Amino acid sequence: MTPGFETMSTQMEAPTGWRVETRTRLSSLFAILSLVAVAVLAAAPFVMSRGVVQDLFFILTMLALAQSWNLLAGYAGLISVGQQLFVGCGAYALFGFVILAGVDPILAIPLAGLFAMLIAAPAAFFSFRLYGPYFAIGTWVIAEVGRLLFAQWKMLGGGTGTSLPREATKDMLGISLLQNWFGMRSAAAADALAYWLALALTALTIGFIYRLLRSKQGLGLAAVRDNETAARALGVDARRLKIVVYLATAFVTGMVGALIYLQKARISPDAAFSLTDWTAYVVFIVVIGGIGTIEGPLVGVLVFFLLQNAFSSYGSWYLLALGALAIVAMLFAPRGLWGLISSRTGWELFPVRRLLKGGPVLHDEKGGPNG
Repeated sequence: MTPGFETMSTQMEAPTGWRVETRTRLSSLFAILSLVAVAVLAAAPFVMSRGVVQDLFFILTMLALAQSWNLLAGYAGLISVGQQLFVGCGAYALFGFVILAGVDPILAIPLAGLFAMLIAAPAAFFSFRLYGPYFAIGTWVIAEVGRLLFAQWKMLGGGTGTSLPREATKDMLGISLLQNWFGMRSAAAADALAYWLALALTALTIGFIYRLLRSKQGLGLAAVRDNETAARALGVDARRLKIVVYLATAFVTGMVGALIYLQKARISPDAAFSLTDWTAYVVFIVVIGGIGTIEGPLVGVLVFFLLQNAFSSYGSWYLLALGALAIVAMLFAPRGLWGLISSRTGWELFPVRRLLKGGPVLHDEKGGPNG
C-alpha cells in the first residue's frame, strides 16, 4: 500500500465523534415498563375473571386495528374508510378454512391475514387511482362490494351468517394443554388463548410499526405524507411505499378480524363488514388519541373503552356524543390528546426523530478544549 493511500484511508476511517440517536432516557424507561406490562397482562387469565379478560381482549384488538389504520392514514397519508373490508375478509377466511377445509382455527388466523392481503391487491389497483376524498369514498365502495359478495356465499350461511362448529373451538391447538396443566374449562381456555394471541399480535404490530418508522422507509413515508411531489423529486418511490403499507395493514387487519370472530364464534356479513364497528370507531380512537403518533392510539383506545362502558346504554345518543367529542378534539386539540400532552411536556415514548449528537472536541489556541 502506498503511503498516500494509507494516509487517505486512515483519514476516512477516523471517527468524527458525531452520532445519530433516536432513543431518549424516557423512551428507554418506557421500553422497560412496557416489557413488564406485557408480562403482567400475559398473566391476566390466571388472576382475573373471564369478563375482565374479554374486556382486555377487546381493548387489544381495537388497539391493533387503530395502530394499523394510523400507519395507513397518519404516516402514509391514505385516509381509508374501508378497513372493514379486511376485517370481514379475514373473518370469513377463518370460517372458510375451518368449516370447509378443516384447518385448525389457530393455524387459520395467519392464512386469513394472507387472504385479506390478496384481496387488498386488486383493491389497491382501483383505489390508488383516486386521490383525497375520492380515495376514501372508493375504499368504502369496495368494502360494500365485498360485503355483498360474501353475503352470497351460501356455504357460509349467506346473508344470515353461520357459526363455528363447537368441536373446532373445543379441540383447537393449545386448549387441551391449558385444561391439563392449569385445570381451565374449555370456554375459559378458549378465551385465554384468544387473549394471548391478541396480546402477541398487538405487541408485534406496534413493534413492526416502530421499527418501520425508524428505518429509511419510514423517512420516505414521512416525506410522502408531507409533500408527495417533493418526495418523488428526491427519489422516493411513493407509489411502492404506499402499496407496501396498504398490503401490510390489510394483513394485520385480516388477522385481527379472524381473531375477533374466532372469539365471537359467530359471523354475518353485516357484522363482519360493519362500517361503524371496524372503521368509524377506529378513526375515533386515532383522532382522539393523536393521528401520526404511536402513542395516540394507546391513549385513544382507553378513552374509547371508558366512554363505551359509561354511555353505551344511551343508544344513538352515545354515537352522537362520540362524534361531537371527535369534532371538539379536532377543533381544540388537532393533534389529539397525546399531541396536547407532548406539546406541554416534550414526552416521546416512541421517538422517531433523529437527533445529531456529539461531534469532535474543538480546541482553543492554547490547546485546551473549547467550551
